[in-house]
Amino acid sequence: MTFAFQAEGLVKRFGATTALAGVDLAARPGTVLGVLGPNGAGKTTAVRILATLLRPDAGRATVGGLDVVRDADAVRRRIGLTGQYASIDEDLTGTENLVLIGRLMDLRTPDARARAAELLARFDLTEAAGRPARTYSGGMRRRLDLAASLVGRPDVIYLDEPTTGLDPAKRDDVWNMVRGLVDDGSTVLLTTQYLEEADALADEISVIDHGKVIAHGTPADLKRIVGGQTIVVRPADPAHLTQTGAILTEVSGHQVESPSRGVLTVPVPGDKAFTEVVRRLDAAGVSVVELSLRLPSLDEVFFTLTGHGTDKSPEEARA
Repeated sequence: MTFAFQAEGLVKRFGATTALAGVDLAARPGTVLGVLGPNGAGKTTAVRILATLLRPDAGRATVGGLDVVRDADAVRRRIGLTGQYASIDEDLTGTENLVLIGRLMDLRTPDARARAAELLARFDLTEAAGRPARTYSGGMRRRLDLAASLVGRPDVIYLDEPTTGLDPAKRDDVWNMVRGLVDDGSTVLLTTQYLEEADALADEISVIDHGKVIAHGTPADLKRIVGGQTIVVRPADPAHLTQTGAILTEVSGHQVESPSRGVLTVPVPGDKAFTEVVRRLDAAGVSVVELSLRLPSLDEVFFTLTGHGTDKSPEEARA
């Protein structure tokens, strides 16, 4: 199989701390690989190695078949990188930031200006193009930073927690931009702590904890790790909750839970149980406003795999 980028057995130590302990990552061209893990898990270290900013202590990584250590200059011409925090020059305008990057990438000035104008329009920044970046909102800075990573038309784009600090609306904007990049043929490595972000964007997900990949697969594959499915029911009449709960228990053989007011859930081994629940509710004359069969959430998967959530204390992150 041909991979847009691939890492095999990456090891990186900082003194007595092992940030990566044999990490394998790979993505097919035109897909999004989500790298999911808490603070201190090793996500950013892996990105920095793939972006030629760090040398691994062991293992190897390639981008488009080029070794990130031996062919670092050639790799840099194929990649774009957006870090956790905007790296733009706040004293320069939006246009000046992008033209500067274009010139550093050996574009002729007219070509750099044309590319800057194209990207500013794409990310809805044309009206602000002549303003210093320090006057931009957080969402605008993030869009400019993402635009900067695309000046060289990279084949592979690394997005290291690109929505950190953004409100939900701005986060949705970035998600749409990521989808647009993939539609254009780019391959994206997306690191994130937001489980719903990985679920929404990634074709495949690698879960990293304590410097190791502890699981890999599609979002659906990972959700199956928890096992089984869950039926969710919300009766139209709250007076039918007890009757509904009895039906769910009889069909599933499991204890019914109520995660929120008026909602009942129960684990089931497969979709046949769902059909039986629908039949029994109908026979009992119980109307519902919500009835679904769902796989576990990525939150549940992550907790099952690691025994903790995606947030760690600063002490744990340093460790």
